[in-house]
Amino acid sequence: MSSPVGPYPIPAGRTARRLVWEFLPPHLRSAIEAECGSPVVETFSQTSGFTPGFASVLVCADGSRHFVKAASVKAQQLFADSYREEARKLATLPRTVAAPRLLWVLDDDWVVLGIEHVEGRAPERPWRQAELDAVLDTLEVVADELTPPPAALDLDTAEDDFKPLVAMWEHIAATRPDLPHLAEAGDLAAGFAEVVGGTTLVHTDVRDDNVLLGNVDGRVWLCDWNWPIVGAPWLDTLMALIGPRGDGLDVESVLASRRLTRDVHPEAIDRVLALLVGFFLKSADDPVPHTSPFIREHQRWQGEVLWEWLCERRGWRA
Repeated sequence: MSSPVGPYPIPAGRTARRLVWEFLPPHLRSAIEAECGSPVVETFSQTSGFTPGFASVLVCADGSRHFVKAASVKAQQLFADSYREEARKLATLPRTVAAPRLLWVLDDDWVVLGIEHVEGRAPERPWRQAELDAVLDTLEVVADELTPPPAALDLDTAEDDFKPLVAMWEHIAATRPDLPHLAEAGDLAAGFAEVVGGTTLVHTDVRDDNVLLGNVDGRVWLCDWNWPIVGAPWLDTLMALIGPRGDGLDVESVLASRRLTRDVHPEAIDRVLALLVGFFLKSADDPVPHTSPFIREHQRWQGEVLWEWLCERRGWRA
């Protein structure tokens, strides 16, 4: 199967405009080196993702490597708050979960996270079936380990977290009035709350730039735990298939074969797909932030992939 939407339109792995080590304030560099226990002699900025915060692998004089994320509380408040939340969640996850460990935190005029360095790489784009299978295997294990999630995480439910997405179909109706099956798709999205509930921690952001494949053992690591919620155990598996679907993989056979999705009612899948169509197509029409020049094209492509997928499943004219 190949997607009629077209290939992924942005440079995978080269999408972020990030701060680099040399431009961090001297006092902050000194504080980070103190936490690392050795002077920094080399840095590798991580250029994937869509946020402007500092994110680099630091190589120290003693040979150790550290992954460090940082955002200014004053100049990058949204991202500083996001990193603060990520630190809270990483600190609470069981050590058995496939996530790099949080090692230390600084929280003053900057929020800085010292995270376990993993020798690995992102999955290839276009997606390859073997690498997708490895990621989905890991999602199944994580769902088992995080049902229920640690109570200390105090997470929002999928019903509450996804509720604002329904209204995004109003924007779609206003900007794309000739879209076929518009009302039917909006009605599908409006019924999402009946199918997304559950007692499993859902990462909600599993895509190629938030996954690492270990260089030595091939172990899959899930990164960027900023936005987890509590919901149905199959949601991460479904959402992880958006990129592979757009890259031409047969994700319908994946849904039919994977443990977390094979018994899910088709209508439940369609309701979530419709909900996500509204989110991505509406978000794609928002202004392009100067700190993230590729995010709207990424969202537009995801929305179009989802719409084509939903239409195929419903027998609609796309």
